[in-house]
Amino acid sequence: MDPPALEHPLILPNGAAAAAAEKKTMAAAADYCPSDHDNDVDSELASTRTASPTSTDFSSTSSDHAHSPNNTSCPPSPTTTTTTTSSSLKPSYPLPPPSTPLTTILPTDLKTPDHLIPRDPRLIRLTGSHPFNVEPPLSTLFDHGFLTPQNLHYVRNHGAVPSSVATTAPTTVSDEEEQEDDPLLDWEFTVEGLVEHPLKISVRELMDASKWDNVTYPVTLVCAGNRRKEQNLIRKSKGFSWGAGGLSTALWTGVGLAEILARAKPLTKKGARYVCFEGADQLPNGVYGTSVKLAWAMDPNKGILVAHKMNGEELHPDHGRPVRVVVPGQIGGRSVKWLKRIVVTRGPSENWYHVFDNRVLPTTVGPEESGEKTREMEGVWRDERYAIYDLNVNSVICEPGHGEVVSLRGEERGETYKLRGYAYAGGGRRVTRLEVTLDQGTSWRLAGIDYPEDRYREAQDGEELFGGRLDVSWRESCFCWCFWDLEIPLSELREAKDVCIRAMDESLALQPKEMYWSVLGMMNNPWFRVVIHHEGDTLRFEHPTQPMLTSDGWMDRVKKEGGNLANGFWGEKVPGAEENVVQEEPVKEISMVDEKVTRLITLEELREHDGEEEPWFVVNGQVYDGAPFLEGHPGSAASITGAAGQDVTDEFLAIHSENAKAMMPSYHIGTLTPSALAALRSSSTSDPALSDPNRPIFLQPKTWSSATLTSKESVSPDTKIFHFTLCHPAQSVGLPVGQHLMMRLPDPSKPTESIIRAYTPISDGTSERGTLRVLVKIYYASPSEDKKGGQMTQALDGLALGKAVEFKGPVGKFVYQGRGICSVNGREKKVKRFVMICGGSGVTPIYQVLRAVAVDGQDGTECLVLDGNRVEGDILMKRELDELVNAARPEGRCRVKYTLSRPGEGWKGLRGRLDKTVLEREVGGPDLRGETMVLLCGPEGMQTMVQEVLKGLGWKDEDVLVF
Repeated sequence: MDPPALEHPLILPNGAAAAAAEKKTMAAAADYCPSDHDNDVDSELASTRTASPTSTDFSSTSSDHAHSPNNTSCPPSPTTTTTTTSSSLKPSYPLPPPSTPLTTILPTDLKTPDHLIPRDPRLIRLTGSHPFNVEPPLSTLFDHGFLTPQNLHYVRNHGAVPSSVATTAPTTVSDEEEQEDDPLLDWEFTVEGLVEHPLKISVRELMDASKWDNVTYPVTLVCAGNRRKEQNLIRKSKGFSWGAGGLSTALWTGVGLAEILARAKPLTKKGARYVCFEGADQLPNGVYGTSVKLAWAMDPNKGILVAHKMNGEELHPDHGRPVRVVVPGQIGGRSVKWLKRIVVTRGPSENWYHVFDNRVLPTTVGPEESGEKTREMEGVWRDERYAIYDLNVNSVICEPGHGEVVSLRGEERGETYKLRGYAYAGGGRRVTRLEVTLDQGTSWRLAGIDYPEDRYREAQDGEELFGGRLDVSWRESCFCWCFWDLEIPLSELREAKDVCIRAMDESLALQPKEMYWSVLGMMNNPWFRVVIHHEGDTLRFEHPTQPMLTSDGWMDRVKKEGGNLANGFWGEKVPGAEENVVQEEPVKEISMVDEKVTRLITLEELREHDGEEEPWFVVNGQVYDGAPFLEGHPGSAASITGAAGQDVTDEFLAIHSENAKAMMPSYHIGTLTPSALAALRSSSTSDPALSDPNRPIFLQPKTWSSATLTSKESVSPDTKIFHFTLCHPAQSVGLPVGQHLMMRLPDPSKPTESIIRAYTPISDGTSERGTLRVLVKIYYASPSEDKKGGQMTQALDGLALGKAVEFKGPVGKFVYQGRGICSVNGREKKVKRFVMICGGSGVTPIYQVLRAVAVDGQDGTECLVLDGNRVEGDILMKRELDELVNAARPEGRCRVKYTLSRPGEGWKGLRGRLDKTVLEREVGGPDLRGETMVLLCGPEGMQTMVQEVLKGLGWKDEDVLVF
């Protein structure tokens, strides 16, 4: 039976209307009427939404609520005025705009672990398809007003949503019968550690008003990376590029953490000082966890909440369903989702994500230093002085929007333009002023500020909303963003070159003009500057950046034009100041052609030489005969035969040295005709069967094959395992043991060019199916800027998940066929013992060979691995190597010895570099029978030194192979 409608309707934001109901006894549905500010997705689906019922008591009375004169800056989410059956008025406050019902799985999520979670397509993805890190478009966020719909709330996920959450669809508040059957109501979290009474609480119990005091109040959550894109354009940090939309506000319903801890009774006399939170998400470095101080958690005025509802609805899986922590006034990273444990401890959390994330390290620490595994760097990371808790004061211009054009035709009539935007502070502090300058700080003017949060403070005592008591009136803390505005005459905007703003909070903390760069790119809060372009009788406005990798904004433009964004004047040339222009040394051109060769070669002739006997290939339109170099090529004959009949300009120029280029005139045999070159570049010369996505083997020697980057697994601060999904689950990589593949990426700085490098995957190239795993050490630019860092590794590190990467192969002159049989440049060789020497990421081909030997019980080959590094933290794949050694039979057949040039006090392995002393003791002279082979891979300096030492010990070149 439909509930009776009240005589006076409840006016919801954006023009929505709903019938109100008597407290806890009646509920009503609302028909939604979209306003001019709603987009198609909202308007199409909102009519299917049932309004979330409230328990608001409409029997009380109060005087009319009067807005302050400047309360006009809040975007068009109209203030909600509630009325009673007796027509008496009560305090007004915003209610959430209707969420868009999400039922469709987006195509980009179908191939990710989150393939069961429906999401809003308007959200801007910052890390590709997975993990899900998104912000709403700034204009959309602002237009929705004080409260953000759940489906448009920003999301920060470090990995996949827990599967138990993703596979159980949430219900709306009105679906009471379905809600009772929801298995996630039995989800439990514990309260443990230094407490007198450990607790285990289910969501069902948490929602029980007879057991816990449920409360509701608004909180703005802000990602610590909000506005990070601006920092990344000054100097690349380790974080991805958030725009200015990494924040959202919602009404949260749950139980105060102070009440929960009061029942558990923390043992403060035994040293209890911190409260740690842990979620259920399984990540590369364990579950996500963090901590706050116990004194904060026990303080009701801090408002820390264990929440189970958001805007009157069950939590969406991306927002922590079924229960999460909400920490007002602090960075979003402290508000743990999918809560499983609350642990009271003596010290701050030891969780990896608490120690190595959400910190503002000193600006002197760059990406390279931050990744060092030294005692000093470990101490820096663990220094709680650098941990971020409270948000800093920040503000953003939302109107005019990026790219907005304003006509000046009304200038003569004295027309104005209203600047509008948002501001927030942290720690419960109120933003007390917002200042605007049109002359880059010479003079300032005050903007009006609207605080929608204050309207909740006028709610009647005991009033309930969404099943929780409105717990706001007594608080002095400010948990939410506010809105500012200022009318500016068009005549003044005509004379200005930009608009800058800054905010101040009640502690007198003020936004600085200059940013404070830090390695994680967090807490960015310099003045927000919008550039004004004068175009005839119009003005066009340009924001500093746009989220993601799009090059759109004045900071991108200035950087491309060669401006120094860190010069204190936003990259502009300062009159009278000397410009420090670095004169680049001209690049010496190396001729790769024989000027005496004038032969023109047709496409038919080229294709007659696309086999292994007389392989011809093309570089820059010139044809070369690879046959004379088949035996001597460092990459084996396969490198040349794989290029036969192909235009390999990109591959050749990307990976060959100047010496190799200088050798090319000796192999130059002619020039491809223009028509042949055009036909070669526009058509595929490979067998169509090889490009079939259903083929069993992924790698092809003559064609590039695409795989999708699906995840990045950090194994050290500067090393990651990149996971790629192949064409289908049954497809094998097709990479023999000991060989490598070529990886190709577009150059971020030169989109028309490619970066190509060779890598040896750590996945089994013959037995694993559907996936490809590549371990890569990332060479970041150094703080001094003298080192630009690794072009390929930084591009790969910055590549968004879901993007395609191209591969070709196999390549290499060495193949281990098993049981002591290997092939070198096509010639079979029998070995009884491998001595494998490596360093850093050079461990990957060594690992491939060791794995093939160790897991085969019929392989009697002996292996000695010498792994040299600087410090213990630099040792890669140590656990995997040790497991292989332990698995090899008979015991002792395979051994691994680690040596460090800078060992710590507790190091029990070898000490020193892989120099003559170590190699003479551990390797010794050559096997006179030629049955021992040395495999070598590592940094160039290490390889050169080891080769020289081995040569001095009597080893022959044919017994030493360098990958």
